[in-house]
Amino acid sequence: MPLIPEEPQIHESAQGPRATPAAGRTAPTPRPVPGPRSAASPRPGHPGPGSARPAPPRTHTSAGQPQAARPETPSVPRIQLIPAPANGALDAADEAVDLLLDSGRGPGDVLVLTTGEQHPWAAHELSFGEAAYWAQHDAGDDVFYADAAAAGRASARPVVVVAVNGGADDVAAGALPAAMAKATALLIVCGDPKRINAVLGTGA
Repeated sequence: MPLIPEEPQIHESAQGPRATPAAGRTAPTPRPVPGPRSAASPRPGHPGPGSARPAPPRTHTSAGQPQAARPETPSVPRIQLIPAPANGALDAADEAVDLLLDSGRGPGDVLVLTTGEQHPWAAHELSFGEAAYWAQHDAGDDVFYADAAAAGRASARPVVVVAVNGGADDVAAGALPAAMAKATALLIVCGDPKRINAVLGTGA
């Protein structure tokens, strides 16, 4: 069944003037690439020091030994399609992330994958080396941007945003199922609906 394009209201409580369909955008407007930073500097989507997320609740076994509470079994994520041309998909993904954060989602809840050119943030952070780049992913406290080819290495997050911003059809075809497997609540796909449905084999 083809994916049906939706208006980009990302979250039930999302509001604000940025909820404009991305289909009318003619060219991407990537966020400015940050300059070199120290380990203490906040990263994109990070609120800064002193905002550590609370530890998961702990339960006790019959022997009285504490253990982390088991998370609930994740359900199938809701899928939302935001129509955008290939050269505007990255910009649409950035807008979707902004709406998610404005609606109350934590930065660490969001993973962004790209099928074509890397997001400028990912390209910049990789310039410091893969170890430092993936350490930020493992910390889990920021929005994380990655190439779709690396989706297998990424951990599951409540929201996964996929920018179908180019790349071969087989890359996009592999990225979408991988992204669905990583999203525990919401999968947002930004791109050309005809191409997305074609690579998924659901018709043009």
